[in-house]
Amino acid sequence: MKRLSIVETILRSREQFFAEIRDSIGLPEKIIAMLLSSFVFLAIYGAVMGASNSIPQVISSLIKLPILFLVTLIICTPSLYFFNLLFGSRQTILQNIALIMTAVTTTSVLLLSLAPIALFFLTTASGYQFFKLLNVAVFAISGFMGLVFLREGFAASVDAENPAGRESRRLLFVFWIVLYAFVGTQMAWTLRPFMGAPDQPFVIMREAGGNFYTNVIDSANALFGPESR
Repeated sequence: MKRLSIVETILRSREQFFAEIRDSIGLPEKIIAMLLSSFVFLAIYGAVMGASNSIPQVISSLIKLPILFLVTLIICTPSLYFFNLLFGSRQTILQNIALIMTAVTTTSVLLLSLAPIALFFLTTASGYQFFKLLNVAVFAISGFMGLVFLREGFAASVDAENPAGRESRRLLFVFWIVLYAFVGTQMAWTLRPFMGAPDQPFVIMREAGGNFYTNVIDSANALFGPESR
């Protein structure tokens, strides 16, 4: 429980939190606490997503959602670290991991805060496509806020420590956000289903084919298109 309280520290005292990352204060402890918090919060939201289908889907989703974020973190962290080094950053790999974990932890706690809303619509609104699009919106909002915290973290640590190359690093950061989003959505598509279509039996993973974006468009057309009226 003490480690879970790191979320409150990030949200209430983020300037001090980022300053401690800049000064390499307690990085291993911070990273472990954020990993634990993120895993718990993401598992809870994954269970909410799986509740739209079945108990096996609940168990599958509460395991897969933390894996999704962890694998995306592993894939994308080296690119941000080495490109930042190229443009003058003095941060260590642990400092970069701590900053990115700040974004993941913020995203996960916002997902947790929105879980009751998702449950409300799951129990009161009918329709698999609606619930799928609702979750896409929830992840988009939570992920955006997490990246806002990450940008603040880099400004308070990387940029504050070394102003040289700041503009180049900011452009790089925008590129990295796009890369992070593409890797995350593709990984989510690879690990699907997280909810499970009501007309299909439970499986741990679907066969390859299609992509996340066309599927979202198809869901929007099914929900709002002329044939739905």
